Amino acid sequence: MSGKILTVNLAVPMRSTAKNVGITGINKRPVDRPVEVRAPGPKTTGLHSGLVGDQIFDVAHHGGDDQAVYAYAREDLDWWEQELGRQLPAGMFGENLTTLGLDVNGAVLGELWHIGSSLVLSPTFGRIPCATFQARMAEPRWVKRFTMANRTGAYLRVVTPGAVQAGDSVTVTDRPAHGVTIAEAFAAYMVDRVEPEELIRQRL
Repeated sequence: MSGKILTVNLAVPMRSTAKNVGITGINKRPVDRPVEVRAPGPKTTGLHSGLVGDQIFDVAHHGGDDQAVYAYAREDLDWWEQELGRQLPAGMFGENLTTLGLDVNGAVLGELWHIGSSLVLSPTFGRIPCATFQARMAEPRWVKRFTMANRTGAYLRVVTPGAVQAGDSVTVTDRPAHGVTIAEAFAAYMVDRVEPEELIRQRL
């Protein structure tokens, strides 16, 4: 499977209307330059985002090695545009990478995404919606609606650091035999509270 990076998006900090949130980095905008990507380290004490120049403020719940990068498919943004009757520009969901031609929700946990000349990322889990996301979208019952649609996008860890920019190719390789996808793991966790590791063990 292959696709490409449509845009690379970095935070433009803004104040959230969600209670007790304060400044948030969910407002991300495309940049027209290469961006270095590296493993940020532990969630609360590391560099937080995997992208140099990006910012994360809620470090208790976002960022760290297992959430170093967030990817969302342009195809899923287009689906939401039809559902919501409004335009959704790249970065609207707080994604670092807006992809094209990739089944992001169908990505298998642990597969490898080879991006550009050297960057390698690996999907870890889907995005669990929060109050900040609800405030950003200003849509009724957004958290439940996003969850039920199960078009979560994928968090990724950094396997091999490198640079990423708009137009880079993405080639998916080394899909694990367990076959558990982002969408399957998200549904199992949100409905039955089954951890991804347990779901993988059940498949092997």
